[in-house]
Amino acid sequence: MISALEIRPIIDGSYLTDSGSLILFFRIYLNLSETYLRYPDDVYDRQWNAYFQTEWTQKSTSSDVDNSNKYETPKAALKTAATPSNTSAPLTIDWTTENSDDDEYYLYTHFAEIEALKANETREFNMLWNGNHYYGPLVPTKLVINTIQSRSPETCKDGKCIFQLIRTNISTLPPLLNAIELFKVIQFPQSETDENEVVAIKNIEATYGLSRINWQGDPCVPLDFKWDGLNCSNSGTSTPPRITSLNLSSSGLTGNIAAAIQNLTQLEKLDLSNNNLTGEVPEFLGNMKSLWVLNLSGNDLNGSIPRSLQRKGLELHLQGNPRLFPSGSPTKPTGKSFPVIIVASVGSAAILIVVLVLVIFLRKKKPSIVEAVHPPPSRPTMNVTNTNSPEPSIEMKKRRFTYVEVMKMTNNFERVVGEGGFGVVCHGTVNGSEQVAVKLLSQSSTQGYKEFKAEVDLLLRVHHTNLVSLVGYCDEKDHLALIYEFVPNGDLRQHLLGKGGKLIVNWGTRLRIAVEAALGLEYLHIGCTPPMVHRDVKTTNILLDEHYKAKLADFGLSRSFPVGGETHVSTVIAGTPGYLDPEYYQTSRLGEKSDVYSFGIVLLEMITNQPVIDRNRRKAHITQWVGSELNGGDIAKIMDPKLSGDYDSRSAWRALELAMSCADPTSARRPTMSHVVIELKECLVSENSRRNMSRGMESLDSPEVSMIFDNEMIPRAR
Repeated sequence: MISALEIRPIIDGSYLTDSGSLILFFRIYLNLSETYLRYPDDVYDRQWNAYFQTEWTQKSTSSDVDNSNKYETPKAALKTAATPSNTSAPLTIDWTTENSDDDEYYLYTHFAEIEALKANETREFNMLWNGNHYYGPLVPTKLVINTIQSRSPETCKDGKCIFQLIRTNISTLPPLLNAIELFKVIQFPQSETDENEVVAIKNIEATYGLSRINWQGDPCVPLDFKWDGLNCSNSGTSTPPRITSLNLSSSGLTGNIAAAIQNLTQLEKLDLSNNNLTGEVPEFLGNMKSLWVLNLSGNDLNGSIPRSLQRKGLELHLQGNPRLFPSGSPTKPTGKSFPVIIVASVGSAAILIVVLVLVIFLRKKKPSIVEAVHPPPSRPTMNVTNTNSPEPSIEMKKRRFTYVEVMKMTNNFERVVGEGGFGVVCHGTVNGSEQVAVKLLSQSSTQGYKEFKAEVDLLLRVHHTNLVSLVGYCDEKDHLALIYEFVPNGDLRQHLLGKGGKLIVNWGTRLRIAVEAALGLEYLHIGCTPPMVHRDVKTTNILLDEHYKAKLADFGLSRSFPVGGETHVSTVIAGTPGYLDPEYYQTSRLGEKSDVYSFGIVLLEMITNQPVIDRNRRKAHITQWVGSELNGGDIAKIMDPKLSGDYDSRSAWRALELAMSCADPTSARRPTMSHVVIELKECLVSENSRRNMSRGMESLDSPEVSMIFDNEMIPRAR
């Protein structure tokens, strides 16, 4: 059990090693007292113990000492120092170690001249480690810190370590030392898993919405705690482990085979059997040269098997996929097969001649028959740019429903559950039990076939637990419909306003919803290939299921954006006023940070429950209103009054600062969605801790429990 964990960021490059990690051996400042220093004396909350030897003389000053380097040694530690009482003797610190020559150490010594030297006085000394020159000569700077750190690890001979300061021949004063830190090197038996592999397996986890208990920490190390379903290579301490086997059999996977799998470049075995995977078998599986066992049996894959998977040495299992068929592979001619080839060739030629004659005859006699047999593709005549130009057909990777089937599943559109610019949304059932939401595109909709196709194409290839999943679609002449999973609790905006008897969610639930919505956006930005920008993030497009789990919806405006050198793409401006990124509006340059801006507005709505744009307000836009209220420094005037003050103020301030940074007018200053997810999770932890503590205190107040807490028994951190 752990009650609290506080992590303090320290300047990068402060404590470095050639290899391994550092563990503190001791940290002391030279002072006769028995007190220790900690926060607020030490901004990093390190603990400095007082240490002194009888053969030393105490030196101190009341003047301020400049401690401004990357170590920021406490000024209180630098205001005292020790010198040897025998001015000709060295200042010596020694210690012993059990592991003799095997131990390695890094030393950090802190000096500041705190005596007022006369004109004819000098202080200069060398530093020795086990009798060998370590550094010097050094002349400490007047009332300014000098830190000398080990550049490489030091060892001790026969378990005895001796550190000494010895005055030089020209020095008139003995050596002086203010504070010292010593760290021991810890060598771990294994390196961390290759970084690219970690990113890949986490993307796979996000794609399929996996929530396995032990899928936490490093996937491969320690060996005893590697993730379930994985095997890893372990080549030694200097080589990062690689994932060599992935078993996700019978894991309830849906959607397409995750593209992130191809980034596990050392994968030898892949088992995705007995799931509900759909779509085609991707070509990249055949290009994974290290793969020698591939089990895709027991799914609902369709299309042809890539030729690249028919290579020698690959053990391939595809049974139980009735819609999957092998691609034709050429056979090598042999003497025995020669007559068969001749007969086949002659037969094919004869058939071809007959077909050509029939085609010529039909064209001469009845040209309209060909048109009747193969009518040109028709598309809805809605508000679409270039409606006469042919649109590419939607790839049938999900179930395609007829309009008659749509009418049947909705009982002739009996129950309308929503309405928007696209048309109406009706409740329906598939297979007699599965509830669905059927989004019908009306003839007058501003969302034309282009947007309809964009939404289908996106949802066919993405799958994430925080994105509304597509059950199927209807694309039949003038009838267009999208069939989604049914999300029964409506949208987030309804709950914030309390419309239709919807519950007004508490602060903890709002934070959890924000985390889940952010995870869905993060997946679109970095988890799918190519990455996508939603372009219409708002509270009405965040739906809540029966457990108030958030799911992003409405992908009709979504667009892919490039990766690599280019971070944006030019598009026609689209989105919802108030949520629209001002930089995107001015430049037409679309990037992932446009979604971050919109999410920042959503977060401000969840915090304040204020309209995004209110002309009756002194500051019409929500960012302007919050900005003006921030000057007062009162969080209560900004938070939604319906929360009745029931929230952790620290998490509220942190969420508010995050929202305003997301909604920064300049995209370069906005965080990424990955950073947003981390920040929101920490806000949620803070709020949950408050609630748990509140419940705990209620139980402590009961007559059955009586406890006394002594807050002065141990040193307290900030």
